[in-house]
Amino acid sequence: MPIIHPLPVRQLDDVRMGGIRIEQRIIQIKSAGQYNGWTMTQTWEHLLFLHWAISPTSIKALIPAGLELDTYDGKAWISIIPFLLSGVRLRRMPSVPFTTTFPEINVRTYVKAKGKTGVYFLSLDTSNPLVIKIARFWYRLPYYSAQMAFHRQGDRIDFTSRRLSGLPQSPWFEGSYQPHADRFFAKEGTLMHWLTERYTLFCTCNRTKQIMYADVVHEPWQLQETAFHIRENSMTANLSIPLTDSPHLALYSRGVQSLVWPIRSLADLSSDQGGYS
Repeated sequence: MPIIHPLPVRQLDDVRMGGIRIEQRIIQIKSAGQYNGWTMTQTWEHLLFLHWAISPTSIKALIPAGLELDTYDGKAWISIIPFLLSGVRLRRMPSVPFTTTFPEINVRTYVKAKGKTGVYFLSLDTSNPLVIKIARFWYRLPYYSAQMAFHRQGDRIDFTSRRLSGLPQSPWFEGSYQPHADRFFAKEGTLMHWLTERYTLFCTCNRTKQIMYADVVHEPWQLQETAFHIRENSMTANLSIPLTDSPHLALYSRGVQSLVWPIRSLADLSSDQGGYS
């Protein structure tokens, strides 16, 4: 069955540079004081959402017991998202020097458990060693050290990441992207909304092997169609998940501010319990 592209996937060379200006404003949390219990704020900037539809059987073995693979029209999805992380700060604490702004790229798929739908991280790469230690210890996330570069040239982003694994075929991503259409909000029920409006992260604790989760909150994404050129992408090679050269859907977002809640064990979550507590 052929994959129907929800939006045309365009190469960077197909559009005139500078046709759409990058929005300068980040979408801030409205009335952050209404939320209780969050422990960290982060801002996610200049995101490139690259999405591939895959067979559920090709990824099912990577989903731990306790989580159910989430699908859209019978397809599982895997996403690779390069972006810039900024404004990292613990609640009621000043920013920590050298940890506030740095590039990151993550590989994720989509899962559900006990009434919650969210993302399951297969890997997260960054160049900040302190953040890697904190994220591994506090949030049990599968972070890896990488040599990375993030450059903005006008309305174009150039992004490079090569994992420092010592293996001959370390995960590597290199590409350029820029928005080329007006901003919009994804409509509820659409694939774009299903892929982007996720407010729970799931991961496996490396020490206890328990399933953990954390809630996040942010304003809805303002999305844009994007022109892009991927020069190298082996981010899923070590996961034995073959991907086509071109994603089935690609989107850009200038970014949002987010609030992050503490990591918790999924075993402690009841099916009718809400988030943000």
